[in-house]
Amino acid sequence: MSKNYGLVTVLSEVSLDVLPSEIHAIIGENGAGKSTFMRLLSGYTQPTSGTISLADKVVAFSKPEHAQQAGIVLVHQEILLADGLTVGENLFLGRELMRNGMVDDRAMRRVATEKLTELGCKVSPNALVRDIALADRQLVQIARALLDDYKLVIFDEPTAVLTGDEVERLLGIILQLKEQGAAVLYISHRLDEVQRLADKVSVLRDGKLVGTYPGDGLTQMDMARLMVGRDLAALYPEKRCTPAGETALEVSGLAVPGYAKDISFIARKGEILGFAGMIGAGRTEVFEGIMGLRAAHGSVTLDGEPIDIRSPRAAMDAGIGYLTEDRKGKGLLLHERLAPNLTLSALARFHPGLMMRRGREKTALLDAVDEYDIRLKTFGVKAGQLSGGNQQKLLLAKVLLTNPTLVVIDEPTRGIDIANKAQIYAFIHRLVGEGRTCIVISSEMQELMGICDRILVMREGRITGEVSGDRMTEHEIALLATSNVSTGAEQGGNP
Repeated sequence: MSKNYGLVTVLSEVSLDVLPSEIHAIIGENGAGKSTFMRLLSGYTQPTSGTISLADKVVAFSKPEHAQQAGIVLVHQEILLADGLTVGENLFLGRELMRNGMVDDRAMRRVATEKLTELGCKVSPNALVRDIALADRQLVQIARALLDDYKLVIFDEPTAVLTGDEVERLLGIILQLKEQGAAVLYISHRLDEVQRLADKVSVLRDGKLVGTYPGDGLTQMDMARLMVGRDLAALYPEKRCTPAGETALEVSGLAVPGYAKDISFIARKGEILGFAGMIGAGRTEVFEGIMGLRAAHGSVTLDGEPIDIRSPRAAMDAGIGYLTEDRKGKGLLLHERLAPNLTLSALARFHPGLMMRRGREKTALLDAVDEYDIRLKTFGVKAGQLSGGNQQKLLLAKVLLTNPTLVVIDEPTRGIDIANKAQIYAFIHRLVGEGRTCIVISSEMQELMGICDRILVMREGRITGEVSGDRMTEHEIALLATSNVSTGAEQGGNP
């Protein structure tokens, strides 16, 4: 299979076999061609050359519906649901169950409840998609795909927005699909999942197939080496020995109605403070409240000065930078060029009067591309055409252009390959080396333990404890995230 866009080749003569009752993982850096290959298989785009054979019969799909009818189902990395419809309506959109010529709402609710329960998704079929968490939307999307009759199920980064029990339950579902005789193609940057699941691993690099290998013969470092074409240095920077400085941010008695209450903590200058917890624990909502993105009340002090943040602009003016967990939906303008994306938050510097200072804007973009290693083929590309890792680096550059003293990063490496992860961690390490404070919200415990000086754990809208030093273990974090315990860390002290 090959795919060209004009003179640009994004996939070059990639060939592989996928067998029934087999989990075949596809790995590679962002931009390696993985998602393009999946879109070719599932009818979302057509190959420039090459063929697809299903059960030894050559097939061609001019649109996704044809692939689905043939038994090829794709679970997208992006959430492709209708926000204004209910969960149940999304599951059956375009294939509604009918009874006596009428839509059978009761039957659809029953089937929706059964399928969601299988995936461990607790949302009601009657809930509007716009009102449920990002992780639940992903589970709804997976449930919709598994309603089809399938021979081949393609998962494109299915666990990127899931944590803990949700991930385990989904991996169990994937193993069940294998046992039922389905073929599974699995794309993930989480190499531990690939190591656990894959019977075979195919590696793409720069649009070409490096090779296909038995899954049980590869370590995670082997996979990383094959993906990037070289030995990868340590993933996490060595933690700084310099003790954290004075208090930068102090939050006391913060409440975000419906999501969190009685939130109190401090973050110190020159430290990386992590926030852990299960999906729905309220981590993101707490900082959306602090940023003025949600209604909230309580005391917030930055660098010793009380602040009353009622809008994101007020938060930025106070010196807080915020990288949203949803870079595609809320962080970047995907259909705009890179320069407007970069300068939007600091527009006054580039548009001080009636005219935009294009030269100044271009210089800022050149500097950002160099400083954050944003890789692109041409400066004329739009943000949506960048790989996930380069989008995240563009978003980081955008936030830091406002020169914040406190940076909050929600899911810093979601959907990012291992090489870009190492770069993001190095950027975060550099931020605190400059004396800034960094708060990291992440669903990956290994990530938090690898980069953070302290970790606060949330459960059901409350902080249940703090871990650091020898207590910074997966077991300790999981205990605080899932049980009714509290260590008094919500007062901001050390354990």
